[in-house]
Amino acid sequence: MSRKKHYYRHLLSLLHKHQHCRRAIRQIHSHFLVLNTENIGILALWNSILKHYSLGAFPQDAVSLFKYLRNQSNLMSFDSFTYSYLVKACANMKRAHIGNQLHCLSAKVGFAYHVHVQTALVNMYIDCGRLVEAKNLFDEMPERNLVTWNVLITGFIKWGEIEFARAVFDVMPEKNVVSWTGLIDGYTRMNWFHEALWLFRKMVVDEGIKPTEVTLLAVFPSIWNIGCLEFCQMVHAYGEKSGLNMMDIRVMNCLIDAYARSGSIESAWRVFEDIVDVRRNLVSWTSIISAFAMHGMAMEASDCYRRMENKGVKPNGITFLSVLNACSHGGLLDEGLQFYRKMVDDCGIAPGIKHYGTLIDMLGRAGRLDEAEKIALGIPSEIGNVVVWRTLLGACSFHGDVEVGERVTRKIMELERQYGGDYVLLSNIFSAAGRFDDSERVRRIMDEKNASKIPGVTVNV
Repeated sequence: MSRKKHYYRHLLSLLHKHQHCRRAIRQIHSHFLVLNTENIGILALWNSILKHYSLGAFPQDAVSLFKYLRNQSNLMSFDSFTYSYLVKACANMKRAHIGNQLHCLSAKVGFAYHVHVQTALVNMYIDCGRLVEAKNLFDEMPERNLVTWNVLITGFIKWGEIEFARAVFDVMPEKNVVSWTGLIDGYTRMNWFHEALWLFRKMVVDEGIKPTEVTLLAVFPSIWNIGCLEFCQMVHAYGEKSGLNMMDIRVMNCLIDAYARSGSIESAWRVFEDIVDVRRNLVSWTSIISAFAMHGMAMEASDCYRRMENKGVKPNGITFLSVLNACSHGGLLDEGLQFYRKMVDDCGIAPGIKHYGTLIDMLGRAGRLDEAEKIALGIPSEIGNVVVWRTLLGACSFHGDVEVGERVTRKIMELERQYGGDYVLLSNIFSAAGRFDDSERVRRIMDEKNASKIPGVTVNV
């Protein structure tokens, strides 16, 4: 091997080693510039540079390099890889007009019928939101492969065009697990949960296509939104048989959540216990704590948090939100306040609006309305939310606290005046306290403000 070829290979190995470091890639790029670009194999090296620029954080560098190379006196003959990487750069930049120029240029130099270049162009138009251009190009392609079909399907799904995606799916000459998974994910995202589960069953039972872990992750939201325990058990059994449960901890974590939402906390706990200690991550612990919380098992959630802490797993804001919810619904006020202080003081986690809402709900349920009001007043304005004040107003109504209820209602009116439920709650608080004139006054104000009211429904028994 010549010395120059050896040097090329050395630079190429450095390029792959430092593919995520822009500074290193630029240094290697500069070495290429001082070499003789007519040497055999140099295009592969430039393509490697273009690839890393295209897929990195600065895809515009790929376009700039291509312009430079085209302007050299020893004009290089670019190949399909070159144009595919450049089109990907345009997709990442969301620059359809540059992609359109590359489309024209690639056709001019002979890639109008190249399936990989054309597929990259379809993907580029979709990523840029140019669905009509993508579909037109797809229709004009004399040859399409499975990737081309899947790109179009997932592209339509990405932009919420599920019916177009289904139409493409139905006429595909061949479908693979990617095709099915993409459509299942699309129906799940559109909240068409029954259709997603029907497709999953058809894929596995009728077509005999084995789902991957990505397929299982895509179908789980449909399972837990419907609360279908049978489907949860089916997916669990398949995961055990195929080994996906052991391969991907995300599947096990989703199973915990799916069982809990489907009403079987016992099954959720068994799944958690089946995960060996070394594989349990923060999501595993948070999922089981959340499962106990949604089933009103506050002590179990609290004990599970302490087990997690003893294992050296550091909680995050979602973990604390789950355990705070458990304490709120389980009436463990003192323990809930301890968890809140631990989150803020020990873990340095800034509370979000959901943490504040749960804390106020917890105090409100216990009748400590003055403390809850003080916390509500201290919520930073940039994350403030009228729902928090409505939670407190509901607690005032439950405990019959007129004084705090009036102050809370005034605060709500500063934020939003058109929701009739606020007026109704305050009116009921006055009525319960025997202040009927004030109750009627609030009702009149509600009518004058034309505040929205939820119409009553007559139920025939």
